[in-house]
Amino acid sequence: MKPAAEPARLRAAIRGLVRRFAIAERADVACCGVTVAQAAALEALGAEGPLRMGDLGRRLGIAPSTLTRNLGRLEASGLVERGTDAEDARSSRVRLSAAGKRAARAVEAQEEEFAGQVLARIPAARRAVVVESLGELLAAVRTATEECCPGAFDHLMEGFEECGCGPEPARRGARR
Repeated sequence: MKPAAEPARLRAAIRGLVRRFAIAERADVACCGVTVAQAAALEALGAEGPLRMGDLGRRLGIAPSTLTRNLGRLEASGLVERGTDAEDARSSRVRLSAAGKRAARAVEAQEEEFAGQVLARIPAARRAVVVESLGELLAAVRTATEECCPGAFDHLMEGFEECGCGPEPARRGARR
């Protein structure tokens, strides 16, 4: 294969992977009665605990109006609760309700089950290599992104370091 064809194959493979996972993700969260965007908010709040609205919006990479709309629906469903920030009365904090914690766990369980099903279709001897390769790919994307747009996507990468999928900036490019 010509070296020039490799970037096109990579783009096509990533595009296909993203589309297929997006379809699967919509199906996974639909069973729990939330949208993908709402599931992302539940996931972030489940992982981080109560957050200021602005911090949650940055973490999710969405506009304040979109966040407010999604949280309004989650609040109406009894999945999140909003309150005044004890440290800054001008700010609001949002947290999962007991029902929200259950919903976040249900979405996470669905996603874990699907990931397990995907891995089960890969020969056992190659699974670790495939997962590690995805981590390397993500690290390469992050490095390339940092070169063109320093810091632009750091808020979207929070939480990926502990899974080994996105090295911390200090470790960027380091071999594992």
